[in-house]
Amino acid sequence: MTGLDDGPALETADDRTLAGRAADGDVDAFAVLVRRYTPLLRAYARRILSGTANLDDIVQESLVTAWQRLPELDDPGRVRGWLMRIVSRKAIDEVRASRPHLDLDAVDGIDLSARPDDGPARRAEHRAELTALADALDELPGPQRESWVLRELGGCSYDEIAEQLDQPVSTVRGLLARARKHIIVRMEEWR
Repeated sequence: MTGLDDGPALETADDRTLAGRAADGDVDAFAVLVRRYTPLLRAYARRILSGTANLDDIVQESLVTAWQRLPELDDPGRVRGWLMRIVSRKAIDEVRASRPHLDLDAVDGIDLSARPDDGPARRAEHRAELTALADALDELPGPQRESWVLRELGGCSYDEIAEQLDQPVSTVRGLLARARKHIIVRMEEWR
């Protein structure tokens, strides 16, 4: 034991200690990780999912998976990125399973919707543009699409994307460059 048997000391423990103890079956240590990272995981999943209906289910399912697989974590100090990677994969799986197109209207923080005072022609044009973007994203190979979603919708840095996809930063830069090139070509008529 590390001498962190009381609750307040456990709350201030670093991620490495908490993840190590949780991997050894310490439920209280895992509970601290859950309290510490659930808001971040919810916000992150909200960026990927097209709505909030399954948001809590995805986060809860991710935390259950994390609890089950915590002994497999190579570096307990990197538990934050590992949790985000689990949420990312589950959220992207949910997007793929729930609809053929990514509904960009519902992504928090990005206003892609037509304004109510726009006329029917403008709203139809806007909807067609969003459909074209969703189609362009659907055409991308999985790693390119995931990189693009994490960067453009999730606001992740190259380092965070590399960590989440378990790829070198140089690979992430290449994935994003190819994804952006494809989207630019496909969206040329909308410029």
